[in-house]
Amino acid sequence: MTAGPARSDVLVDDVLVDDVLVDDAEVQHELLADVLFERALAGLPCWVHDATGRRTELPVRRWLGGASSSDLDRAVDAAMLRHCTGPTMDLGCGPGRLTAALAVRGVAALGVDSSALAVRMTVARGGLALQRDLYAPLPGHGRWAHVLLADGNIGIGGDPLRVLRRAAELLAPDGVVVVEVEATGPTLVQRLRLETENGFGDWFRWARVGLAGVGALAAAAGLELLEATVVHEQAVAVLGVRRDEERSSA
Repeated sequence: MTAGPARSDVLVDDVLVDDVLVDDAEVQHELLADVLFERALAGLPCWVHDATGRRTELPVRRWLGGASSSDLDRAVDAAMLRHCTGPTMDLGCGPGRLTAALAVRGVAALGVDSSALAVRMTVARGGLALQRDLYAPLPGHGRWAHVLLADGNIGIGGDPLRVLRRAAELLAPDGVVVVEVEATGPTLVQRLRLETENGFGDWFRWARVGLAGVGALAAAAGLELLEATVVHEQAVAVLGVRRDEERSSA
């Protein structure tokens, strides 16, 4: 006998989220992440906690962009967007500040995010977005001029090489991946979880990538580092398909 879907019982700050039937733990985890995300976007305290006990407030103003972000945030965004002059896929688009900014410029752009709330926010600000895992089938496979990995999204799942390989699959032969990384520091994998004052999510893996490690990761993914721009503590790296990879796939 096959068990039916379990009802989620997620308690976040005394709000019980129990009106969604979930088939597995992954869906329940995404539901909780959306609740925590929504709380953060409402201006309520929300942190990311690492396995060493360090707790850092989520950079919501950075994700939202616009007037809520800093001059430095906008400088990093400008350094990324100047490379996106053709059809662009924004992986892990969040609330869609970059996807929407490209749309305003007349550049075809599609945001992809696993969060339903993030997708709704992207659409509300004039961008196009799709709720989907980045490893699921995506439109325009092998035809995108640019793939954006902003806000450290190269570290999704704690496996930056896998993320870069996925981005490379989505690119047109002459396309580029535009990646935001840390200007200094090593590449390391962390266990993190989202927390509020009265609730917390599951632990998940995330990688922090420093600029010094990008070249080797790119090479392992069939890409090469074309250029990099440092903006204070962040860096924007532009990766193209290696010429030998292009010839072998021709």
